[in-house]
Amino acid sequence: MREYQYPLDLSWSTEEMVIVMKMWEVLEAANETGVQAEMFLKAYGNFKKVVPSIGEERSLGREFENLSGYSLYHTLKLAKENPTGKLKVKG
Repeated sequence: MREYQYPLDLSWSTEEMVIVMKMWEVLEAANETGVQAEMFLKAYGNFKKVVPSIGEERSLGREFENLSGYSLYHTLKLAKENPTGKLKVKG
């Protein structure tokens, strides 16, 4: 895992930051080692409670992808295609 800072909004509460950080951690795991798609989708659902705007989601997702190389959009698409299996993004 490379060293970089997760994209966060400093106006969020500590709880909201933890939820968004969990999303980035699960996204990393899906791309590096694999996770259950159900776990990824649950983290994404919690993330959407903090970031309900599609525009903000895309902006944060692009920022994270630029930092890490991991795409929220593509990983989410794979998780939705197979919501009960193991999610491992082939890089």
